[in-house]
Amino acid sequence: MSKSTEQSTIMGKAYEFACLCAIENIVSLKRPVEIVKNSSYEIAKKYFESLSNQNKEDMRKSATVGIKTIIEMEPKIVEDGSDDLTIFLQPDNIAKTGDIRDVIIIRRDIKWEIGISVKHNHAALKHSRLSQHIDFGKEWLNIPCSKQYFDEITPIFDNLTKLKIARTTWSEIPNKEDNVYIPLLNAFMAELKKLFIEHNDKVTSGIITYLLGSNGKDYYKLIHHNNHKTTVMPFNICGTLNQDANKSKPIIKIPKIKLPTRIIELTYKNNSKTTIELTMNNGWAISFRIHNASTFVEPSLKFDIQLLGQPADLFYINVDW
Repeated sequence: MSKSTEQSTIMGKAYEFACLCAIENIVSLKRPVEIVKNSSYEIAKKYFESLSNQNKEDMRKSATVGIKTIIEMEPKIVEDGSDDLTIFLQPDNIAKTGDIRDVIIIRRDIKWEIGISVKHNHAALKHSRLSQHIDFGKEWLNIPCSKQYFDEITPIFDNLTKLKIARTTWSEIPNKEDNVYIPLLNAFMAELKKLFIEHNDKVTSGIITYLLGSNGKDYYKLIHHNNHKTTVMPFNICGTLNQDANKSKPIIKIPKIKLPTRIIELTYKNNSKTTIELTMNNGWAISFRIHNASTFVEPSLKFDIQLLGQPADLFYINVDW
């Protein structure tokens, strides 16, 4: 793990702990709060305590304004009875199932829960890989890719395997865009179009739910920024967020997000050999930039995936602290 990656992990885990503390401090004035002190809690606490006093204070302020904003959308956190509110951090390996929620908030008496995905200074979508052993159709959409797709990409990755054995660097590959990136992107685009023709909106909606990490569960994304702002972003895909409490309604209303149902265009970005852009209806647009993630050749490549367009229903709130 590089130093930058390690530092990012430390700050992310520390912010998770700050969020737990913020929930406890705010909610305990209204109802009992139980923090589950599992291994994820102990790791996050250790990282938080390793920070400078200034970093700790910044995270406390950031988490506090973020949690207060979420409570304005989720009155059930503080209202409707005096039963315990249980909060815990999920283990890292749960993300492999597609559930990217870090903090889980539960009221067992009314069988209600929400989750929060906590980010420190970044808001990226999933960065997926392509290789001859990765079935992106099955992994993203639960629809296996065709034999034709694997027949097209396997020779490319076989050649990359040989170059890896020879300790070749990516910079030493002549015309790597034309010889590697473009053939892989062409195969990827052809397969995605084929899957859409065969399965229609299961593909378009599935791409969004996979990239956003919902896995059938709505959630909030809470992002700490170093410029004294916190971003709160609700992902209300299934319509389970923003429920009324018995005695009050949410102060901030959240619409249910409209998922795409058809592909409008899938093509290369202008003057690019490494980036393709997917445009769909209901305001959705995504870019996929393929790149190598290391100095030496490996038989796999990464996608840097970004939202270029999103519906008005997918909004965010920036709060100063």
